[in-house]
Amino acid sequence: MKARIAFWNILLKDTRSYYLKPPNISWGIIFPLAWTGMFFIRSGQGLDSIIGLLPGVVAISVLFGTTSLLSVTITFEKKGRSFERLLLAPISLELLMLAKTTGAIIFGIINAFVPVIMAAFFADLSGVNWITLIPAIVLIAISSTFLGLFVAVSVSEVFEAQTFSNFIRFPMLFLCGLFFPIEQLPVFLKPLSYIMPLTYGADVLHFSFNNAGHMPLAFNFFILITFCAILFRMSLRNIRRNWIL
Repeated sequence: MKARIAFWNILLKDTRSYYLKPPNISWGIIFPLAWTGMFFIRSGQGLDSIIGLLPGVVAISVLFGTTSLLSVTITFEKKGRSFERLLLAPISLELLMLAKTTGAIIFGIINAFVPVIMAAFFADLSGVNWITLIPAIVLIAISSTFLGLFVAVSVSEVFEAQTFSNFIRFPMLFLCGLFFPIEQLPVFLKPLSYIMPLTYGADVLHFSFNNAGHMPLAFNFFILITFCAILFRMSLRNIRRNWIL
């Protein structure tokens, strides 16, 4: 009972303090809108191109929506020593970090559906496979959030968290098969694509929107779940080693 109350209160505190702030809400709407408009104008193919653009826009919205906020908030709280007070809560470290990351996961999932809702006004989404799309978005949000957590607990300053995040995010966008097939990448870059969790999430998104996946769905979901577990365990290991004396 105490653990549930602590979990819920930490989640509510983060939601009020970070995720429900007007700048973050507006950013969560404007950012996907800007990316959707940019790709739509760039394609020059009219409304028929919207479905083809959705996998990339959804993935970008989730990736940036989760990692940007979480990597900053965790680092900021550590620097302000408020995170140390949370460590005194009567819950395990695993549950504490799940409470700290749940808000970012929810924010990322909401971000993902902003471009989907917008697209529904201009394109026919009747062919979308929602059975695979929804779990794919959830797993991409979880893996991206845990990636942001790993970044946050690996640095000591907020600007370092942002720099480290961009160092990972931008190569991931162009190597995960969102905008051009992995098969077209140079041979020396292909191995990098397959060590990125977004590669497997992007493949499920392509299947869900365009029925164009290249890898088995079960394999993609398995790899995403594995990445989630590995990133979370690595983050906990860094916290115990560097933040808990």
